[in-house]
Amino acid sequence: MQQEQIQQLSNRRLERMPVQYVLGEWDFQDLTLKMRPPVFIPRPETEDLVSLVVEEESQKCANSGPCFPVPVPHPVILEVGCGSGAIALSLLCKLPQSQVIAMDKEEAAVDLTRENAHRLQLQERIHIIHQDVSQSSAKQLLLWGPIDVIVSNPPYVFHEDMASLDAEILCYEDLDALDGGDDGMRVIKTILALAPSLLKDSGSVFLEVDPRHPDMVEHWLQAHPNLPLTLRAIHKDFCGKPRFLHIQKQSR
Repeated sequence: MQQEQIQQLSNRRLERMPVQYVLGEWDFQDLTLKMRPPVFIPRPETEDLVSLVVEEESQKCANSGPCFPVPVPHPVILEVGCGSGAIALSLLCKLPQSQVIAMDKEEAAVDLTRENAHRLQLQERIHIIHQDVSQSSAKQLLLWGPIDVIVSNPPYVFHEDMASLDAEILCYEDLDALDGGDDGMRVIKTILALAPSLLKDSGSVFLEVDPRHPDMVEHWLQAHPNLPLTLRAIHKDFCGKPRFLHIQKQSR
């Protein structure tokens, strides 16, 4: 029986099915999450995106002056494109007072995030919404009032680069979760256009992007002076490539 199972798993892998789908689960930060096709598989570098958000929120508390006991961050966070729930659920664990609104346009992703939230007993602190950000209004997303942080690992692959992705990705993963349109910025622009009406003053947007995007995003923000957003920092991934953007809403 066990040998049969091993044979089945080996066959799937030989068919180029990603190992995360073959095993049916994968670790991200300190969590073990269920995985199934075609929901986007979280990449190791995205763990750094979570760390940046945690660091920013913890820093806010440290800078809030003398306070006893030490203030605990309790941010409201919106994740755009939640996939398996990896980012949202990691943030709920790392920031125990936080609340997260997690949205995705794919029903399979919403279902998997919900399943993972229940497995980790985090369902009380998360709103999971089946919705496309490009068709969303601020009113629909302000479920817990103004938002402290928007976080997203959006589709950011340039459309012309899609064909050169690995067979594992092309055959099994949801390509909509990867294809960012001609300039890779289709969803990034939507998020940034919506951000000012969602965020508190000095609220932050954290994005994972293609290494070509930091300059492009900076130019795009300069071309849209009506959006009160500033590119605060560019962070590198573990390969030394510019991969994460911290954008902040200007205070009035």
